[in-house]
Amino acid sequence: MSQALMRTPVDMPVPVGNLDHYMAAVGRIEVLNAEEESRLARALRERQDLDAARRLILHNLRFVVHIARGYSGYGLPLGDLIQEGNIGLMKAVRRFDPDHGVRLVSFAVHWIRAEIHEFILRNWRIVKVATTKAQRKLFFNLRQAKKSLGWLNPSEVSVVARDLGVPESDVIEMENRLASRDASFDPDPSEDDERGYLVPSEQLSGSPDSDPARIIEDADWDRHYQTQLQQSLNALDARTRDILVRRYLIEPKATLHELASEYGVSAERIRQIENRAFKSLREALSA
Repeated sequence: MSQALMRTPVDMPVPVGNLDHYMAAVGRIEVLNAEEESRLARALRERQDLDAARRLILHNLRFVVHIARGYSGYGLPLGDLIQEGNIGLMKAVRRFDPDHGVRLVSFAVHWIRAEIHEFILRNWRIVKVATTKAQRKLFFNLRQAKKSLGWLNPSEVSVVARDLGVPESDVIEMENRLASRDASFDPDPSEDDERGYLVPSEQLSGSPDSDPARIIEDADWDRHYQTQLQQSLNALDARTRDILVRRYLIEPKATLHELASEYGVSAERIRQIENRAFKSLREALSA
């Protein structure tokens, strides 16, 4: 089916601006009867009729509003929840088969809720509270259960775990995640000065060494320097490289006389080799 169905039709109300006006507008749109809904669904399936798709979506927007209102307790804008629910409705319309004998709204509930659930899990916390399918189910079911409960006692944990079919440890872990709150890195302008000093940004030292950009820059330079140094060492002949490594890069360090005796030359010759190697390295590193 064409991806055009997934774009909002031009005359479809969109939940931006004045949300009350939007909800009033979709509330005035009549609900389709079963016969008309079936006719439009067949036109969409058989002839790719996008006007039929538009009407199926338009006449069911009020149900999205009704479902989205049930998630208002998560502290996210209702308009955003409705918009995500509308995406779920569009996906449901694309997959709806009138021959299954159910109304579109009954079929679409799953898709509408799924999109709203994904939006909540992406935006409710900076750090995701639920990533697996089992955790997502526990997140929404436990939050519903806790509407009438404070912190769960051991017997309540057992009841919830049994009802949801999960280990008690999962219930306890999810309860702790639900109770947590995101911490602001910078002070909230609405808070007093005394509380502002508690946020992470106020605890950082004023030293340039604590600047994240400076730290990253220094780390990048260190990596670059180490790479250049290794390449420069590899470019030296084996004897010169061995002298530098044993004189400066490993413990215990070899003396001039030890290396002179090993290579059968004078200590002064070893020093000359060092000086020539250092000059070569400096030129390579400054290039």
